[in-house]
Amino acid sequence: MILLTGRWNCAGNLLIETSTSLPDEMPDREVDTKADELISDEYNGWAASFLVDDHKQALQEAYEVYVKNEDGRLIDHVEGVVLDD
Repeated sequence: MILLTGRWNCAGNLLIETSTSLPDEMPDREVDTKADELISDEYNGWAASFLVDDHKQALQEAYEVYVKNEDGRLIDHVEGVVLDD
């Protein structure tokens, strides 16, 4: 499982600030606790976990689920990737 955390900026872009590999069987409560520890912006903070094997797959899923239909971009500060249409 990959846990992505970041924040939404004022332009409607999702900025990914951390990517953490976690055991697939980790209980949701522990995943939530880890996300809370990593989120840097308490007002615009964002976190989601994805049952994938690597960071790039998690980014693609995050883009498809949270960004694609919102006219924003996903900007990954972990590996320097930008996803948009």
